[in-house]
Amino acid sequence: MQTAGMRSNSTPTHPSTRRIVFVLLDNFSLISFSSAIESLRIANRIAQSELYHWRIVGERSDHVCCSAGLAITVDGDLPELNHDDLVFICGGTDIQKATTRGLLNWVRREARHGVAFGGLCTAPYVLAKAGLLEGRKATIHWENQDSFVEEFIEVELTKSVFMIDGNRMTAAGGAASIDLMLKLIAEHHDDNLASAVADQLIYSAIRTDQDIQRLSIPTRIGVRHPKLSQVIEMMEENLEEPISPSLLATRVAMSTRQLERLFRRYLNRSPKRYYMDLRLQRARNLLMQTNMSVINVALACGFTSPSHFSKCYRMQYDTTPYRERGSKAMVGARIRS
Repeated sequence: MQTAGMRSNSTPTHPSTRRIVFVLLDNFSLISFSSAIESLRIANRIAQSELYHWRIVGERSDHVCCSAGLAITVDGDLPELNHDDLVFICGGTDIQKATTRGLLNWVRREARHGVAFGGLCTAPYVLAKAGLLEGRKATIHWENQDSFVEEFIEVELTKSVFMIDGNRMTAAGGAASIDLMLKLIAEHHDDNLASAVADQLIYSAIRTDQDIQRLSIPTRIGVRHPKLSQVIEMMEENLEEPISPSLLATRVAMSTRQLERLFRRYLNRSPKRYYMDLRLQRARNLLMQTNMSVINVALACGFTSPSHFSKCYRMQYDTTPYRERGSKAMVGARIRS
């Protein structure tokens, strides 16, 4: 698919034009990519000048398929870059499979030449794997945060919608690409241009790197009860070493019985059951997104006994952790074929 007005293939004609290279990975997120490139296109249109010139590249072929199945024609394969180029790698599903040795070698080589790199959606994984985020602040899509933390302890991962740390930029996916581009447009030019681009996008709430990705707990659960939100927040922050319901109740100045009634009234389950659901959700993410052993996944989610973990997992998902890991491998094989 090639959309009219989407590309800027001519050679930049003005010395102040910034060249941006978008690297599309297999199964990339279309919304992350299109949000970024449309923001730049609109900036050019409003300024009536080529402020930004872009190239779209892939690693191997003349087109790359996004996670929605649409094929985007690319301008070429991974190029040699100028030191003042800005690269955005666009990730999506199956980011580990898309992170090839050739891609990592190219990223490391160009980074040594001083090229600035950004990662959209799950692509911060590529930057971290290449060693570009060591000792830096970064973000990644919330669904991939658990697995990222387990693999890259040297990265200071945040829950922000986007993060800029020197010449490394990361955005969490979806509309977060717009926020990152608006920030760059404001820095490269001025706030007025960034605001005008936002208006054209009908984007009325421009977020900063202080805004977090996920909806607030009250919005997510559909209940506005401060003590319930506090308890759920403590649960989410303590999945590896679960806190007992009695201690959770004490921390919000309630009795265990009151906490039990609160959960059953608003969430139709006990605190223990809700906590177990959170831990099993995290376990499933780790099984599907990492190569961690099943035993290490169990430990990372607060299960000291592999047999207990397997029993709880089977009751929740009607399969065992080992079969879940096997089904992931089978899906990957079908995709590669």
